[in-house]
Amino acid sequence: MPNPIAKMTVSFSLVSIPVTVYAATGRHTVPLHQVHAADGGRIRQKRVCELDGAEVPFEDVARGYESPDGRTVVLTRDDLADLPLATTREIRVLGFLDAARVDPVNYDKAYYLGPSNPAGARPYALLRQAMVEADQVAVARVAIRTRECLAVLRVREDVIVLQTLLWPDEIRSAAGIAPEGIELRPKEVQLARTLMDAITEDFQPEAEHDEYAHALEQVVEARLAGLEPPHAPESRVLPPGGTVMDLMAVLERALADAQEQHPKSSGAVKSTSTATQPGKKAAPAKGGRPRPT
Repeated sequence: MPNPIAKMTVSFSLVSIPVTVYAATGRHTVPLHQVHAADGGRIRQKRVCELDGAEVPFEDVARGYESPDGRTVVLTRDDLADLPLATTREIRVLGFLDAARVDPVNYDKAYYLGPSNPAGARPYALLRQAMVEADQVAVARVAIRTRECLAVLRVREDVIVLQTLLWPDEIRSAAGIAPEGIELRPKEVQLARTLMDAITEDFQPEAEHDEYAHALEQVVEARLAGLEPPHAPESRVLPPGGTVMDLMAVLERALADAQEQHPKSSGAVKSTSTATQPGKKAAPAKGGRPRPT
């Protein structure tokens, strides 16, 4: 079980659920340090006061705000822990929404919530079951580590997860990014969907791992052993900018590659590839639309 972060209360209407907050995720990284390239000596960063030049120990470091007129307000840890916010110890539910209503681009950090005492177990289970049966998430307001944010409560593996959200004005506009005026042929869309099915047939997300960390460890181990480290494989050669791509030909080659990489779906790939060859039409299904493969 992960270490607890805080004890809070989930409240909606007159119902209160005492919960303990746990970090739901943890990043794994290869520990790299800043060193002097010439001799490998560690680069140390010191906290130095710019007024008197003295090195400041961590316990004497506070947070500060500089006003437009140049004055500095020093905020202590007690100031930040005792902000005049109801949400500093409360996860206040604002309402419930269908899970699909929350755009994943808003998701930030995840925390597990567990009942902090036996009295909270029953209302915890009640909220969990109600959200599961309604297929809804709770939208809440909470302050995590001195920063207030919106969040959703959702259920994962019988545990209520608090997922913090970015504020709406923290999401940048996507205007002008997507291409416009692109007309796709039905055969292209059909072939792309068949390729998606072929690649997905035996895909298992839980089997994926951090290849970057593994590659970095290989380089470190080779350096420690005094050996030549492994190098990056040859990258795929992309067509130069402005080149008109024969999309159908690319999709056909991709399907052939998928047939080799994902043999479980080879039958579907073969049949679709034949159905989309020039001069041949896919057999229509009911309603006159192409039959999906």
